Amino acid sequence: MKQKAKAIVLSAKDNVATALTDLEARTSLELEVGGKPLTVKLTAAVPFGHKFSLARIEPRSPVIKYGEVIGTATSPIQPGDYVHVHNVAGTRGRGDLVGGTR
Repeated sequence: MKQKAKAIVLSAKDNVATALTDLEARTSLELEVGGKPLTVKLTAAVPFGHKFSLARIEPRSPVIKYGEVIGTATSPIQPGDYVHVHNVAGTRGRGDLVGGTR
């Protein structure tokens, strides 16, 4: 029987994945990114529908989901870190940002 996926990555450009179920801290996930296997160990719990990092993301660097920039890191983000409003400033749909980025 095939195991149910616990997270999804939709584009090879993505530097975050989306949890398809509530995930506990220290969970190791085997993912495929751009046709290549990647193992990520979560540093914190990640609720269903929320994001976690696949790679190190430096402050002021783009956070990419669905192959599109959805925000900018406000602090260093390590692989496996929970990615949410505490470490990302959203850039999509912001009328105060020209072209969606600073």
